[in-house]
Order: sequence, then structure tokens, then C-alpha cells
Amino acid sequence: MDPVSADSLVHLVDGSLYVFRAWHSMPDEFHDQDGESVNAVHGFTRFLCELLERTRAEHVAVAFDASLTTSFRNAIYPAYKANRDLPPPQLVRQFSLCREISAALGLSVLNDHQYEADDLIGSALWGLRSHGFRGVIVSADKDFGQLLGEHDEQWDFAKNVRWGPAGVFDKLGVHPHQVADYLALCGDAVDNIPGVPGIGAKTAAALLAHFGSLDALLDRIDEVPYLRIRGAAACAVRLREHADQALLCRRLTRIALDIAVAETADALRRRQGEAATLDELCERLRFGPLTRSRLRALI
Repeated sequence: MDPVSADSLVHLVDGSLYVFRAWHSMPDEFHDQDGESVNAVHGFTRFLCELLERTRAEHVAVAFDASLTTSFRNAIYPAYKANRDLPPPQLVRQFSLCREISAALGLSVLNDHQYEADDLIGSALWGLRSHGFRGVIVSADKDFGQLLGEHDEQWDFAKNVRWGPAGVFDKLGVHPHQVADYLALCGDAVDNIPGVPGIGAKTAAALLAHFGSLDALLDRIDEVPYLRIRGAAACAVRLREHADQALLCRRLTRIALDIAVAETADALRRRQGEAATLDELCERLRFGPLTRSRLRALI
């Protein structure tokens, strides 16, 4: 096999994010042949068509979350994401249909009951990077900042805004390799990760700017009271009291990179779409002629 060129791209899509966005933004007026609501499927399919039409991506994967209560993080910290309501049955059904659409278009579908979409995307990027790929992570989620290498990008598709490693610093005040430590310190309310009480985003960024990492910070807590940050002495007390919690939180915020999802250069190469399967899905979902023609043009 010829070596993959250094400018080869892999697009890694945070599928669950765009299913949820479609669920909340599309009117509940789309129904399949059985009369079941499929508004999220319609919205997600339009998104997928636009993404593929714009990128003509040859290597692409769509990752979904199937581990809302069964992630390895729940075993570490049972309260992880406990603040979130589980999706209703009609949305669970639509997630399954979105996976079917993705697969019928020849895309690699990543889905696991132990690992989240973030972990599947991170592992895929790490695996393909060794084959000369650079990644475009299609998501608005700040957690993905920790994955961006020198030549990678994150793409908020809805806003059509892209950024690389420097953009992570602009948004959070820390570098990509510090993002997991940053979230472990200041917490992440979205995922119900507590962080260290009393340490907010600005303080977490300031601490990491000085110490470089959470490990160095905890090793050198005695220096914290002398830093030129607001409430430095109180901050040192909190860090001493909650050091173990900070380390636990980092186990939650750090994206896994060792899942076997992209071990060869062709692992996520787009396959030939399945015309018969797509036609059957279009009938079942009662897609209109425009969506049908866009799907057929993509296979």
C-alpha cells in the first residue's frame, strides 16, 4: 500500500450532538410509515448531506453515544452525567435510524456501550495520525480541544467556525494538552463533574499557566499562596483538601485514546453507499424528493 500523504484528512463527526440539535430544532411534523416521529432523523440527514456535499470526505466516521449510563466513567464516579435526563424512547429509536442512514451512505459508524463518542473519536484520531492523517473534528464540544495536534482542526459546523490548537487557548486560556487538567480543576457542570470547589475557569487557567499540569500543581501546592492570583491562600487550602477529587475528575475529563477503532490507514475510508438500503430507508422515513436525490447523489 502506498503511504498516506501528510495532508490526508479524516473527518470525525460527533453524531450525537447533531441528532440532539435536530431533535430540538426540527418541528415535530415529520412521521414515518408507522406514524412515528422522525424529526431528528430528517434534521440529522440534512446535516449529513450538507457535510458530505461540502467536504467530499474520503475518510469519515460518525460517532454516537450509547453509554449514557454504562460508560466506564460511571463505574469510576456514579454521579457522572446523573444531572441529565435520559432520552425518551422516541428519540432512542431515532438515534438507531440515524446510525442506519450513516452506514447506508458508506460511513464508518462508531458506537460502544463502554466508551463515549469523545473516546471513539479520540482513539480514531490517534490511530490514524500515525498513518499521516490530520483530523477535522466536527463538533462544538469544548472537550475535544484536548485532542487537537498541530495540524488538526475542530469545526463547529452550525456556525461554520474552525479553530486549531491556538483557538483552544483563545477559548479556554489553556493549551490542548492542559484541557483535561483544566476541566478537572474547574469542573464541568454539563457532565456533572465537580472539580475543585471554589476554583473557577480563570483560576484554573492561571494555575496551569504557572505550573503546566495538574500533577505539578499538586506536587508544588506550597507555592500557590505566593502566586499573584485572587484568593491564592484560600485556593491552596482547597487544593490540599480536594487533591484526590481533582485527580478523580481528571480520570473523567481525559478522553480515552486506546480503543481499537482505526488500526490501519483504510480503517475509516468511506465505502460505496448502499442504494437499495437507502431507498428502503427513504420509503420508510417518508423522505421528500429533494432529500432522496441528495442521498442518491452521495453514493
